Amino acid sequence: MEDYNIVKLFWDRSEEAINETAHKYANYCYRIAHNILSNEEDSEECVNDTYLNTWNSIPSHRPEHLSTYLGKITRNLAINRYKKRNSAKRGGGSLTYILDELNECLPSDGCVEDKVEEEFIKEIINHFLYTLPKEECNLFLRRYWYADSIIVISEKYSLSTSKVKSMLYRTRKKLKKYLEKEDITI
Repeated sequence: MEDYNIVKLFWDRSEEAINETAHKYANYCYRIAHNILSNEEDSEECVNDTYLNTWNSIPSHRPEHLSTYLGKITRNLAINRYKKRNSAKRGGGSLTYILDELNECLPSDGCVEDKVEEEFIKEIINHFLYTLPKEECNLFLRRYWYADSIIVISEKYSLSTSKVKSMLYRTRKKLKKYLEKEDITI
């Protein structure tokens, strides 16, 4: 079923919307959640929560790209679940490592103005991604949006792991310079 028709089912409040969404996007959402959580049960719960959140949010939103909309919801739910699960442990885990990689080029937390600037920063980062060559952009998104491991990325793009690490490092450096050029404090 086409995404437009699935969104229409949500708007019509038809329970068939959940079935069609699960049929088309269950694996996609599960992969995002599992890359972050590394736990089958938590990932499945996260996917189910994605359907519920989508059900509750679509009447007030009409997403243009259903896959992106679902991916964003799944990713946010998985990150929140990860933080909750690991709040007592602090450190360890692949998500912590992935986020640590980005620490050197993203603004720090703690400012009240951060919430206001968040949308502005998102736009700048999106613009930055459009300036990258396609492969470089894809690698960056696979690592920092989908939380794919270096090994998975290297296999998917037929690159050595050292090449992937090198490309990601250079892209993070470019992002840092780009943000500094836009007067974003690192």
